Amino acid sequence: LLHFFVSFFCFLGVEAVFSQQPQDLVVVAGQPVTLPCTIPGYHGVVLWIKDGLALGVGRDLSGYPRYTVIGDHSSGEHHLRIQRVELMDDALFECQAVQAAMRSRPARLTVLVPPENPVISGGPVVSLRAGDPLNLTCHADNAKPAASILWIRNGEVLNGAMYSKTLLRDGRRESTVSTLYLSPSNIETGQQIICRASNKAVPNGKESSVTIDIQHLPLVNLSVEPQPVLEGNLVKFHCSAKANPPVTLYRWAKGASIIKDVTGDTYEVMVDHSFFTEPVSCEVTNPLGSTNISRNVDVYFGPRMAAEPQSLQVDLGSDAVFNCAWTGNPSLTIVWMKRGSGVVLSNENILTLKSVRQEDAGKYVCRAVVPRVGAGEKEVSLTVNGPPTISSTQTQQALHGEKGQIKCFIRSTPPPDRIETVLESGTSGRYTVETVNTDEGVISTLTMSNIVPADFQTIYNCTAWNSFGSDTEIIRLKEQESLPVAVIIGIAVGAFVAVIVLMGTIGAFCCTRAQRNLKGVVSAKNDIRVEIVHKDHNAVRENEEHASMKQLMVSVSVTAFYFSLLDVQYTPRREPSPESQIKPYPEVTGLTC
Repeated sequence: LLHFFVSFFCFLGVEAVFSQQPQDLVVVAGQPVTLPCTIPGYHGVVLWIKDGLALGVGRDLSGYPRYTVIGDHSSGEHHLRIQRVELMDDALFECQAVQAAMRSRPARLTVLVPPENPVISGGPVVSLRAGDPLNLTCHADNAKPAASILWIRNGEVLNGAMYSKTLLRDGRRESTVSTLYLSPSNIETGQQIICRASNKAVPNGKESSVTIDIQHLPLVNLSVEPQPVLEGNLVKFHCSAKANPPVTLYRWAKGASIIKDVTGDTYEVMVDHSFFTEPVSCEVTNPLGSTNISRNVDVYFGPRMAAEPQSLQVDLGSDAVFNCAWTGNPSLTIVWMKRGSGVVLSNENILTLKSVRQEDAGKYVCRAVVPRVGAGEKEVSLTVNGPPTISSTQTQQALHGEKGQIKCFIRSTPPPDRIETVLESGTSGRYTVETVNTDEGVISTLTMSNIVPADFQTIYNCTAWNSFGSDTEIIRLKEQESLPVAVIIGIAVGAFVAVIVLMGTIGAFCCTRAQRNLKGVVSAKNDIRVEIVHKDHNAVRENEEHASMKQLMVSVSVTAFYFSLLDVQYTPRREPSPESQIKPYPEVTGLTC
């Protein structure tokens, strides 16, 4: 039939010519396109061929609802109009004039498919822990041609991304994947990173973005106000924290102790010296963990003893070392002095006394001063082991016929604990010796129950000795004149009034002094071996070989007192006394108690 039409037109002498032919076109999917075909003067059948297959006869393209033939048929216009181009329209198209046996040149219709909106994995907010690197992956799928992907931050392209493409099953479209790596130092929380995918279908590209959310443990700052502060004043601690995720818990502690009644970000307290060495800590918690920060308070406080010095007892010629440590804020000054002396011996914690002598014995004071804050001191004793020293009034008084006493004060380390009294004749029954220990030394008292004239003629020898040596003091007893009764009464009344007046002033001092000086004071009758020896000149010569004495008070020591009563000659007599610690023996020349 075609051959018939061709032969018929040739017979008529009519020649058909394309004035318009379809051209290669590139179109984006979804857009309309028109392929032109004009054959002036041709009134025969026109066919549109797609990839070698006819779409229909003439203008009947009912099998392709998106396809229509448009134009003035009488003018030879047979244009192919495609609505909403699809990927399947990507093909070779021809326009054929059947009766004229003509075909246009093939025209390539290229359909471009823009990528789908890019997708960033994990978006729109990508969270990571501080210090971790960032890996972002962006997908741009179903594009023709394959999409190109750019990463953009703050208007700048980020380089170094890795790409991969995958051809889809239709053999036409492709998917693109891009991965971006950023080191921890190259990212900040709150930054926005854009993935832009583009191809020829969308030259300006399509974008998707994510916001970087860097999560971290609480960043904590602990403030202390005011600083410095005087002990006993109010201090405010404020714990400010930045955390992502937000803070869920505050905990406070001082040193190793939890402060349970404070749960917020502020803690107020009256501070003492312990805040200087025991820091206050604030622990802030969020879902990632906890952060703890602590601060000491610059508390000004007076001296507090850190190492208490101890009293010492050393041998004569040895070294004495005292150690005294104080704490205080601001820095303190330490001074060592001997009580009663203004001489500074040391400004260090340690005081060393070389080769001590007897005169070094006494009280030493370690004093600490914190400027403009306060001061403190500690007293210690230095006792020097050496020969005893006796300090007594060489002439003491008593009334005839009354009870009389002779006192002998001995400083001795080790303390003395034996007293001997030697008499020139038998009057030992009237004598009692008693010793009392005090902080200052030992007081040995020789008591005579009834003073007789011979007692004023006697020389009393007080001798003390220990393992380091001895000391002797000669004491005489002088008769005291009797005072008139009126004078005695006046003195008594005056003394009573004076005591009443001074009682309120010195009461506390006396009590304190008594407790200190007589602390541990006991009658030494059972601790000190005391011997009272009575001797007659002839009896002594006749009993020189007598070496033992009866002991009425038992003790053992290397130190002793010795009372010697010399140059008295009188007949011994018995005067038993229930209070006496001595039982006289008329036939014995020496008594020991």
